[in-house]
Amino acid sequence: MKKYKVGMIGLGTVGTGVYKTLLSSEDIEIKKIVVKNINKKRDIANFDESILTTDAYEVINDPEIDILVEVIGGVEPAWEYISGAIKNGKHIVTANKELLAKKGEELFNLAESNNRVVLYEAAIAGGIPLIMPMKTIMAGNKISQIRGILNGTTNYILTKMDIDGASYDDVLREAQELGYAETDPTGDVEGFDAMYKITTLSTIAFGSRVKLENVYREGITKVRAEDMKKANELGYKIKLIALGNLDENGKADVRVHPMLVKKTSSLAHVDYVTNSVYLKGFPMGEIAFTGPGAGEFPTASSVVGDIINIVAELKHSDYILPMMRCNHDHNAETIDISDTYNKYYLSITAPNNIGVIGKIGNVCAERNISLSTILQKGLSEDNTADITIITEVCKEADIQSAIRELSECTIDSLIRVEG
Repeated sequence: MKKYKVGMIGLGTVGTGVYKTLLSSEDIEIKKIVVKNINKKRDIANFDESILTTDAYEVINDPEIDILVEVIGGVEPAWEYISGAIKNGKHIVTANKELLAKKGEELFNLAESNNRVVLYEAAIAGGIPLIMPMKTIMAGNKISQIRGILNGTTNYILTKMDIDGASYDDVLREAQELGYAETDPTGDVEGFDAMYKITTLSTIAFGSRVKLENVYREGITKVRAEDMKKANELGYKIKLIALGNLDENGKADVRVHPMLVKKTSSLAHVDYVTNSVYLKGFPMGEIAFTGPGAGEFPTASSVVGDIINIVAELKHSDYILPMMRCNHDHNAETIDISDTYNKYYLSITAPNNIGVIGKIGNVCAERNISLSTILQKGLSEDNTADITIITEVCKEADIQSAIRELSECTIDSLIRVEG
């Protein structure tokens, strides 16, 4: 039996899971693994350290290696390694959502010109099978809507804030101590990770390339414990939602930001590090994918699945996995966030003056903003009023204009609300 040879770049959490999973394979052999530090202690029993190298070109230039697996993340040096491997005739399996979002067009064009495939099931939702189902058995559907929780770190933080009533800073510190959040959590908490994922996911779903610069991003760092409490009282949970909508004119609205999600919604009950994606389209209606979005073996499951699919095809064809290749020939026309329509939650600290609520109502009315809920809870020691508002659906540009007009008030929070 022919042994198909794999070279790996990276032996962290995911890479270790991939190595352990492939140990029992009869026709796949990991020939070489690129690491930063050969002397680092590995949590792998009876590990053969002779396959380690610090030189990526020992993998890239090895003619015996059929597949390059990249699990280091980031754009560089990953792009240099992957592009070099493609030119040297290797197929690619990657978990690199940032590279896909920033260099996807260049990457897939390079792969096609060299008759190679790039598979990336692990890049979007960890262990959840999502990309291959969308590109194969769901290929006959016209997908018009995506809603998802795509980042486990932020979902863990928001869940703990909700359950414990704790502040963002306190929960972030706990998440870092438990290893759920990085020492520098910016990529997660500011929404970059989810933005990279929804960019690629929307590109696949909508059949045209969504450019990263056209995706609106807002993280969770401004969400307060008070907002969590008020949301609960009003029948909502706060989640970091990645969404993509395709309107009747074929324009794409793609963004990531916190949202008040109705407690009756399934997404409101996706807690801790779990990921979940809902797709809506014709003729399937709505379908959900839920499971572990990260972790050693869940993510390794997706990586190994991609490797096995490539190997199975290599046994029978010189032009493998045509349905998994990129076939986008144009960029999506996108909608700017200022032109979107949403409901809004506002938490306002206002001076306790006669007619202040009336003025808020008038400012909103002048901009065609109807108020669904308006609550005032007592007075603070500094004689200010705590006012909570939920609007009906209105234009983003109008709500931002209203906020600027309410200059004597402090807008403590502005969070979009599930429609």
